[in-house]
Amino acid sequence: MAASRIETFQQMLEGDPENTMVRFGLANELLKAERYNEAIAAFNDYLLRADDEGAAFGMLARALEKLDRRAEARAAYERGIEAAEAHGHPSMAEDYRLTLQTDYED
Repeated sequence: MAASRIETFQQMLEGDPENTMVRFGLANELLKAERYNEAIAAFNDYLLRADDEGAAFGMLARALEKLDRRAEARAAYERGIEAAEAHGHPSMAEDYRLTLQTDYED
């Protein structure tokens, strides 16, 4: 099922390459399918084009964690905190802070 959803999003993106919601959907499906390298690339592509409110940064961080790219994951969480605060999502920002405090203490 996941492969067909990925294919659907890829086809949608071919028809509308500037649609950031389709890009987000593709990245999310790649993450769910545990295709982490592709998900990271897709989230980064989405984040270059969209004013994300924080969620994509957390999802990017989780994909990076799966590949043990912890420094990059930390940076993604930090960017997610900034985005969440800028868009009025204090609970998301706090969730990311808690993750950094519990999983990334030096």
